Amino acid sequence: MRPAWSVILLTTLIGAGQGLFLALVATEASGQGGSSLFVPGAAAALVLLAGGLAASFFHLGHPERAWRSAAMWRTSWLSREVLVLPAFMAVVFAWGVAHWQGMPSLAWGAAGVALALALFVCTGMIYACLPFLQEWRTPLTIINFTLLGCASGVTAAAALAAWLQPALARGYVAAALALGALAYLGRLASLQRNARLRPKSTLATAIGVKHPRIVQIAQGAMGGSFNTREFFHGRPREVVRAVRWSLLALVFPVPALLLMSGSQSAPVLGAAFILQYAGLLAERWFFFAEAKHPQNLYYQAIA
Repeated sequence: MRPAWSVILLTTLIGAGQGLFLALVATEASGQGGSSLFVPGAAAALVLLAGGLAASFFHLGHPERAWRSAAMWRTSWLSREVLVLPAFMAVVFAWGVAHWQGMPSLAWGAAGVALALALFVCTGMIYACLPFLQEWRTPLTIINFTLLGCASGVTAAAALAAWLQPALARGYVAAALALGALAYLGRLASLQRNARLRPKSTLATAIGVKHPRIVQIAQGAMGGSFNTREFFHGRPREVVRAVRWSLLALVFPVPALLLMSGSQSAPVLGAAFILQYAGLLAERWFFFAEAKHPQNLYYQAIA
């Protein structure tokens, strides 16, 4: 599949925002923290969520019709995501305002946790529900979206805490290492699973010709088309391999070295978050690029 940067930014930014909010609510539930952390933290989560939402509009052919994407909420996971995301943002805003005004925030926090988890499921199921893309049709898709989002969000929380409430930074660092390791193992599991997959379709079934030996010399058109542009990444193997190694290095190992360096300073932890987010961009690009659409069995040669 062709990776769309608008969708890559959407899924990684909102995932980090969800993880950051969950980290803040967990701190609140433990009786730690305070408005000096929670109010800026809620604002940072909203910035991440709003950035992802804004990026998604670049994926629409007619942004003025974006409201129609929620019309199929009974059957479409995309429509459900479109409804849950703004609801989650509204709850995050209300939670932050409650802390700013010194008002009760427990109910808002609980609602936000439920919506954050629902949003992870909706985003993951957009891809996991597609039976013809074997690389995505697995529970690991939802698990990895959730764990990677939580890991990056907790790393962001560690950087914020180091700046605003240093006493909490150590706990966030420990949580970021644990979640990062789980997310890394989950992504490795999906990479190994996908490497063992074999296509269910063949060239014979793709074009409806029953013959033991088929050689395709044309796709029926002399140029590119929507199918050849949208369902294949179009990058050489060297680029795909470099992206794969980038995600393997930056999703966890390199940020983990910074987290384990013993420095609880905001610049070091902020660098860990930035590097990890760069790894998530590579991970999400590879997530789309490794998905092999069956239609590519037919569109193999232009002429």
